[in-house]
Amino acid sequence: MTTVDDVLALYEAWGHERYDEEVGQLAHALQTAAHAEAEGAEGALVAAALLHDVGHLLELQGGAPGPHERTGPAWLAGLFPPAVTDPIALHVTAKRYLCAAEPEYLDLLSPGSVRSLARQGGPLAPEEAASFPALPGAAGAIALRRWDDAGKSLDAVPPSLAHYEPLLRALAR
Repeated sequence: MTTVDDVLALYEAWGHERYDEEVGQLAHALQTAAHAEAEGAEGALVAAALLHDVGHLLELQGGAPGPHERTGPAWLAGLFPPAVTDPIALHVTAKRYLCAAEPEYLDLLSPGSVRSLARQGGPLAPEEAASFPALPGAAGAIALRRWDDAGKSLDAVPPSLAHYEPLLRALAR
């Protein structure tokens, strides 16, 4: 079973790596969580913001291949409640939803997010977009997606990973 120590070690080992953005994995995670915290999000959603791309780190570590929005929440599922893992599982679909529901949203995406959107299937079809908001965790995933977009600055100085450790330990089962 995954532990908080495993999660922290994963970020410490692979957080300096980049994926499709200029900013590193850990810097992006910390910025995303800082945006959630600044908006007064509940603790589970702050943790989701911090951990939303953990699947990318698992892939770097040599873990099971697959979409990061599936591998990450699956790895975290035994450790954290659905209030943490559901928004993570839906954050890619939330991007696709926002592109369908708010066409101007596409203009806000970073070049890396535009590239990944194409790989992820593009904007949701109208019937998919109509049903997305009713899914468990969808509201959190939409908020997470907006923080994700904001968490890609090369100049930001967010709190450290140690700042979020007590939160992760409090939420752990």
